[in-house]
Amino acid sequence: MSDFKVAEEGINVDATLDAKGLSCPMPLLRTKKEIGKLDSGQVLQIDGTDPGSRNDLPGWATRAGHDYLGEKEMSGYISFFVKKG
Repeated sequence: MSDFKVAEEGINVDATLDAKGLSCPMPLLRTKKEIGKLDSGQVLQIDGTDPGSRNDLPGWATRAGHDYLGEKEMSGYISFFVKKG
């Protein structure tokens, strides 16, 4: 877990995407669609079970000009947080 950026407590989330049960590339494709609905500065929480998202989401967020805030290990899934640039 030390290789992954851990999200801070108390992040204010503006929208949540349920990507649990989806495998690559669907979590990323759905994230791209959902983040397009947000205003700059708003935060999207992505809940997913695909371990590949741990690599895909941070890299995509950086390339797309968004701020990857980190992840939180939950019971049975991972929550990822992306702030729209």
